[in-house]
Amino acid sequence: MGFLPEVASDNLHFGEEPPISGTRGSGTIFFSGCSLRCVFCQNFPISQMRHGKPVTLPRLAEMMLALQERGGHNINLVTPSHFAPQIMAALLIAFQKGLRIPIVYNCGGYESIDMLRLWDGIIDIYMPDMKYSDPGPARKYSGAPDYPDINRAAILEMARQVGTLVLDDVGIAVRGLLIRHLVLPGDASGTEAVLRFISERVSPLTRISLMRQYFPAHRSHEMPPMNRKVTDAEYNRARSHLARFGLDHGWTQE
Repeated sequence: MGFLPEVASDNLHFGEEPPISGTRGSGTIFFSGCSLRCVFCQNFPISQMRHGKPVTLPRLAEMMLALQERGGHNINLVTPSHFAPQIMAALLIAFQKGLRIPIVYNCGGYESIDMLRLWDGIIDIYMPDMKYSDPGPARKYSGAPDYPDINRAAILEMARQVGTLVLDDVGIAVRGLLIRHLVLPGDASGTEAVLRFISERVSPLTRISLMRQYFPAHRSHEMPPMNRKVTDAEYNRARSHLARFGLDHGWTQE
């Protein structure tokens, strides 16, 4: 990517978890590009084909302020990792001009610890993925065999910074950690080990979004078992692990 951040879209988004989208929507900014190359990415035109346009840092700040003006509950930075310094500069401009709603760091969970430490005190809500517990599927489907180790260290740093998710009087998130885990066909996601780690190393009070919205996208239709949806049995087994590890603070999907 170049120096200027590339933005694919900026709008109010109503499809996030309830405390993020709320009633007025999440002020979502989708950045082009990604630090991962997931074969099943549902947003691959943005993440891998890099659809989007470069914006100046003052313009990025204006986008944030406009989303606040439209009533967004937060500024939701989607795949921001590779533009982190530029986003920090834009946030400084926006803060000086009156940005006051929470900042959400919405990422794939493949994060530099050094970079995360620079975000300490700036990010209010971390919303990372925990995609895999095993390096084999991480290599095969995302090109990142070190994903499990990198991801777990990043999650612990995020938890250290913001703690468990805190909601206001009407159920809108104001600070904390919300972890997303997408159940994959054939348990390529290693759900049991992911949830055990969260319960034992982070906190059993962690808010988890256990997602079953997987469908074959991008190149996954060429790679069994990723060429099919998750079965009821697979998702129900994943849900049983939530109960087993006492992780009942979060959301599942029917």
